[in-house]
Amino acid sequence: MLIDVHAHFYHDRTPRADWRERNASRLRAGERMGVTIHVASVLGTWGRTSPVYFPSPPDLQYGNDALLALERAHPDRIRGYVTVNPNFTAHALGEIDRCRAAGMIGIKLAASRRANDPLLDPICELARERGLPVLHHVWQHRRRDWPGQEASDAPELCALAERHPDVRFILAHIGGGGDWQHSLAALRGGTPNVLLDLSGSGADGGMLEGCVEAVGVERLLWGSDLTMDTGWAKLRYLAHLLRGPELEQVSWKNAARIFPRGAFPSD
Repeated sequence: MLIDVHAHFYHDRTPRADWRERNASRLRAGERMGVTIHVASVLGTWGRTSPVYFPSPPDLQYGNDALLALERAHPDRIRGYVTVNPNFTAHALGEIDRCRAAGMIGIKLAASRRANDPLLDPICELARERGLPVLHHVWQHRRRDWPGQEASDAPELCALAERHPDVRFILAHIGGGGDWQHSLAALRGGTPNVLLDLSGSGADGGMLEGCVEAVGVERLLWGSDLTMDTGWAKLRYLAHLLRGPELEQVSWKNAARIFPRGAFPSD
């Protein structure tokens, strides 16, 4: 069993004309790599009709519906995060319940609001009530404001996690750029409800060893994000770094523990 906790798909209103081919290529690559389930999100229209990190309610709903359609087409291979924008509180809460009822198993927060902003509290409270983990987009050490997004880093996500100790948070793409050691320092020794997603195109020397040392294998989740080749490279390296039971924890057992029961085939 291998669960990719950070996958993405496209649809006909995104900027990519080859969206069908890209969706199909992810599934083909996943099959070759041994991915059992892709847990995916769609970020609205990926910037076509509203900003990538500030998607409008109509774009959010269209993207979530497209992902639900993919789930129905591939029920044995795809699960979904419902993507919401916390700046539209009522819409976000309604969309979470709508998509959860249709089979989605988690919540995706992009960079629409700082992770420590009180606007995220109603979403996290609903996540607690519904038993859904929250995957939050994170810059590994935010040194400044970035155009078009409310980028957050690990200390800000940890502040949110401390306010909501009964919610499981996934710190996105430790290899997604920036100073990953800054994130590990924030997580070391605290916030046990924050797990690290190992995805992202970065594959620095010492990164995976640092993650294991900082939080232990119980808080690591394998994922790929947009670059499945680097996800594969990390998986191959983990097979040398970890013993069998530990590798199983990172590759699927931790995911099976934090997502709703029954979300995955062997759960």
